[in-house]
Amino acid sequence: MVSSQVWEGWLDQVLEDLENLQLNRKLLSLNSSSAPANHPQAKILGEKSLSQENIQTFRGLGPWDRETVEVLVSQADFQEWLSDKSHTGQRVRIEDVQSYQSRYPDVSSAKLLHKLCLFSGNDYLGLSGHPSVRAAAAKAAVECGMGPRGAALICGYTDYHRRLELALADLKHTEDCLLCPTGFAANMAVMTALAGIPKGTLPPVMRAYAVFSDSFNHASIIDGVRLAQKSGQVEVFQYKHSDMVHLEKLLQECKLERKVVVTDSLFSMDGDFAPMKALADLRRKYNFLLIVDDAHGTLVCGDDGGGVAEAFSVEREVDIYVGTLSKAFGCHGGFIATSRKWKQWIQSRGRSFIFSTALPIPVVAAAYAAISVAREEKWRQRILWERVRQLSVGLGVDLVSPIAPIIIGSADEAVSASRELLKSGFHVFAIRPPTVPDGSSRLRITLSAAHTEADLQALMAALPSWIKERARSRPSLNISSSCRWEPSALLVNSQEREQQSQERDAAKSLLRTRL
Repeated sequence: MVSSQVWEGWLDQVLEDLENLQLNRKLLSLNSSSAPANHPQAKILGEKSLSQENIQTFRGLGPWDRETVEVLVSQADFQEWLSDKSHTGQRVRIEDVQSYQSRYPDVSSAKLLHKLCLFSGNDYLGLSGHPSVRAAAAKAAVECGMGPRGAALICGYTDYHRRLELALADLKHTEDCLLCPTGFAANMAVMTALAGIPKGTLPPVMRAYAVFSDSFNHASIIDGVRLAQKSGQVEVFQYKHSDMVHLEKLLQECKLERKVVVTDSLFSMDGDFAPMKALADLRRKYNFLLIVDDAHGTLVCGDDGGGVAEAFSVEREVDIYVGTLSKAFGCHGGFIATSRKWKQWIQSRGRSFIFSTALPIPVVAAAYAAISVAREEKWRQRILWERVRQLSVGLGVDLVSPIAPIIIGSADEAVSASRELLKSGFHVFAIRPPTVPDGSSRLRITLSAAHTEADLQALMAALPSWIKERARSRPSLNISSSCRWEPSALLVNSQEREQQSQERDAAKSLLRTRL
């Protein structure tokens, strides 16, 4: 990446101040303890237990993939789903399917259990149920337990954590990476660390900076910016969603030297991309720090799975990536991929990282395996985008990602539509205010590589005609060609494929000269 000169000088100064004040935090790993061969737990997985370097992959969907998009709910619980009453889980039946069926041996499963096809999760590649991801978690649990339970800066950071950080840095083409307990915590750590300057170190003029945030950014960014604003040294500007003319106007009018632009890469409720190339152009012009939350883009976009910046060949223009392991990775946790200097600052001043317990080793091992599986089973990404095309044709809507919102309007109508689909066997969640603005409640359909063509055909057949009509009549996103991407394997036009390949190779070459 090409560092912002304004921020680079500031970062060198504050890191030097931290060192002088002895506030520079060290991240030192412990070697994870493995069970000896004669330990009774060592034999649980058998002699063919999975190692991190021996990932089993497949050429197509398996029965395990079905488990990621198809669930069974007891009829009693299902009725609670359809009710108008709010509750805190107190009426949920804590029984597995087998015990439930054993209580009613003379009643057919169809009458006891309700099968649902999930079109509401974020497991885009279907990796949460993959045998290698499961085996990695199980092996780590047997050999290491849950791992040392403490903050990463104390005793919670192990060689497993470091291995995953290096793999994520390689995936995002950055110098280093920092694991966080969640994606929410990762955004909070970044935004609050920027304002976390120790008292008595820098003059006021070097403390002040401006943040420019897209109006549709995720709640974790919004909350992080609000906390940073409490420091009294941050001016906050919200620009209209993906409106680069408005953003540039705000940048021009701002008198502060240090500026930050923060954006989602793929917006979770609207399914559209941030205008990454236009943002890169503005960054070169105004020398701001560019922070990109790539939660929904990592592994989903870019032919190498590097995310939205890779897809649009602007990786070198992004200073800090925030990501999550709970979506396309099918696991849990968050991460910050950036330079070593920024990592040092965030791990020393990002409170949501410092004061949180480190991720459990089995979760870390599973995420590491998920990266290997995604790289080897590239067909998963291709199938996912084939489903995007299929749904786009079926709805008659111009979709550009695996997130397909159908704007309904009123919250009551959206909830009613969601319940109608539940009755037909499809879990499509209704999104209402305050998650989205008033009057824009919607059904949010999300796709997975584990969905089959038949799943989408059945969903389309179950959608009432009035919902399909709402989908077709929703306001156009006015998506330009510069904000579209598909895997090169799906590009029919060979010239288009060659152009994308050349842009990708040129971007990689520039990255290699910088790293």
